[in-house]
Amino acid sequence: MLGFLSARQTGLDDPLRLRRAESTRRVLSFELNPDREVDRIHSNGINTLDIEVIDGRYMLSGGADGVIVIYDLENGSRKPQYTCKAVCTVGRSSRYVHKFSVETVQWYPHDTGMFISSSFDKTMKVWDTESLKPAEVFQFQGNVYCHHMSPIARKHSLIAVGSEDPKIQLCDLKSGARSHILQGHRGEVLSVRWSPRYEHILATASADSMVRLWDVRKAAGSIFTLDQHNGEKSKASSEAVNTAHNGRVNGMCFTPDGLLLLTTGTDDRMRLWNSATGENTLVNYGKVENDSRKGLQVAVSRGCSTDFAFVPCGSSVEMYALHTGERVSTLRGHYNNVNCCVFHPDYQELYSGGKDCNLLAWVPSPRPPDTEEDDERGSAGQGEGRAAVNPALRDAWSSDED
Repeated sequence: MLGFLSARQTGLDDPLRLRRAESTRRVLSFELNPDREVDRIHSNGINTLDIEVIDGRYMLSGGADGVIVIYDLENGSRKPQYTCKAVCTVGRSSRYVHKFSVETVQWYPHDTGMFISSSFDKTMKVWDTESLKPAEVFQFQGNVYCHHMSPIARKHSLIAVGSEDPKIQLCDLKSGARSHILQGHRGEVLSVRWSPRYEHILATASADSMVRLWDVRKAAGSIFTLDQHNGEKSKASSEAVNTAHNGRVNGMCFTPDGLLLLTTGTDDRMRLWNSATGENTLVNYGKVENDSRKGLQVAVSRGCSTDFAFVPCGSSVEMYALHTGERVSTLRGHYNNVNCCVFHPDYQELYSGGKDCNLLAWVPSPRPPDTEEDDERGSAGQGEGRAAVNPALRDAWSSDED
């Protein structure tokens, strides 16, 4: 650490290098925080989480009970032990509550005054945070598994929606109409993600084992379909369709720079793809347990020297080095299957929710106390009325006795 500080002060290193090094150290020391609790509101499993990027203070959660909760993550008490309070709740007593399981929640990327939720009651609702009433409700033919709004879009306000219908529908937030339909999948769509690099690029994953990338400005089909074999499969094979996995593809996440795409499937495999070419990078993560029939929310770190992936795996969260495939650590604390996790880039923290109704906070372990602090504590009781001063900080001419 001292070397980083010295190099930054003399101008040998970019200040960002110190920030990345410290962020990486903090992520590598993740542990379950014994001093922080999150209000337990949900009476059933927690399916989805999202932290707003404006202040990094408020977190949304959606549960299998149809309830949506907004939590305040800030420690207002300034004490080590505190509880993240539920600021407001769309509970079962609300006339606007979802009738069935909430599968996805997302803050409006540019303002905390609005958020979006989708549910198995075949609706997607756009909420006014102030009044907790839906400003717009979109109805669909089947259960809605997922939705996503671009975090960087300036030229459009489209929400991509995946449901039991293999067709992906794009809903325009400005007009309240459905402007596009993307056809190509042959099974229910379990995950959709807009690229954080190009506002018109959309990735979709389906139960038909396929992942497609689309340019929504084009009326034609998808740009390409991801192929786990990179086109090297025998031409004699009867299977002509490119597949990303050998099972349902139910989890997907872009890296923060949008250059890579991470996917998970029920074939117990996780794959990393070049999002520009669709090439499988062939990173081997080993067996990644995944038997979820619905969508699975995975997360990728941001601001570290190297990227890390956080993947729900049974009742734990597995942490992988994204580019090497090495399993760095296993975060254990849930009593049942984990459904979702979200990374907080401002404080290098991770939140996870599972079927046990618990919402857990994983934080960096505290640094060991400095030697100076130990010396101060040791000398605190020596002599009445005598200040506990580190010897290295005393001057040479003052008397110890007053």
